[in-house]
Amino acid sequence: MRVAVIDIGTNSTRLLVADVHREKVERVVHFDLVTTRLGEGIGSGYLHKDAVARTCETLKHYLERIHPLQVECVVAAATSAVRDACNREEFLEAARRVGLEVTVLSGEEEAYLSYLGVQAGLEVDAAGLVVMDVGGGSTEFIWQREGSLFCRSVNVGAVRMTEGGHDDAAISRLLSPTLNQVRFSSPRRLVGVGGTVTTCAAMVQKLTVYDPARVHGFVLSRADVENILAILSRCTLEERRRLPGLQPERADIIAAGVRIVRLVMRELDMPSLQVSETDIMHGLAIQAASGVERKNVVIYQ
Repeated sequence: MRVAVIDIGTNSTRLLVADVHREKVERVVHFDLVTTRLGEGIGSGYLHKDAVARTCETLKHYLERIHPLQVECVVAAATSAVRDACNREEFLEAARRVGLEVTVLSGEEEAYLSYLGVQAGLEVDAAGLVVMDVGGGSTEFIWQREGSLFCRSVNVGAVRMTEGGHDDAAISRLLSPTLNQVRFSSPRRLVGVGGTVTTCAAMVQKLTVYDPARVHGFVLSRADVENILAILSRCTLEERRRLPGLQPERADIIAAGVRIVRLVMRELDMPSLQVSETDIMHGLAIQAASGVERKNVVIYQ
C-alpha cells in the first residue's frame, strides 16, 4: 500500500511517501522537509498567524506533490505545538481549506508511533530498550517493563526550551519525574529519533550533504554529545549556520536540543545512543497501511 504521511511538528513540517508491506516501510518514494516553525512563540500557547500561513502553504505544496504519486492513503498528524495551542481549531480549519484533514496526536500517541517506527527500522531487542524522541515542543519516552509498554510525553523540546530560556537545572526538573520512572525499569539501551539526534549524527560525521543511510543506526557516544555542545558554545549563530551537518534553519535551537540529549544520557547512565531515521512518520505509515493496534500499552498521564 502506498501511503503519504505529513508530520506537522513544532519546528518542521515533513512529508513521507512510502510503500508499506507487512508492517514494514519497504520503499521511500519521496521525502521532504520544510522548517515552518509552527511553534514560534510556543510559550504563549497561541499559534501565530504568520506561522500558520507558512505551514499551510507547505501543506498545499505537499498535496500538489502527492497528487501524481498514486497514493492510496494520506495521513496528516500534528504534535506538540498544535495540541497545546488554545487556537488549534483555527489551524485545523486553515488546513481543511487547503484540502487536508489533520489529526492532533496526544503526547502518548506520538510516543507510541515513534516506538513503532523504531521497531520497524532497527533490529532491536525490546527488553531494556528506551526510545527517546526529542522534538521542538516535547520529548517522548517509551520503554518496556513486565511485558507492558510505557509511553510518556514531557513538554521539553528544542524550540520550547530555547524560547523559554531554560537552563540545565530547569530542564532537569521537568524531565526528572519521567526519568525516575524509566530508571525503575533498569534500561540498558537508548535509541533516539527526531531532528536533534539525527543532526548530532550528521555533525559528528561532518556531512556536508545529509545522508539518511549514514545517519540511520549511527551510534553517538556521550563524548560526541559533549563535543558538539562545546563546539556550539564557541560559535556565534552565523558560525553555527556554517557547521557541516547542521541545517542553517536549526542553528538557533540545536544547543537546547543537544542539552536535552546530554541530560537524558547522564541521568540514565547511558554511554551511547543509537540514532534511528525511522520515527513517527514510519509509525504513522505502518499504522495506516496495516491497522496495527496497541497491545499492552500503559499511558502515563
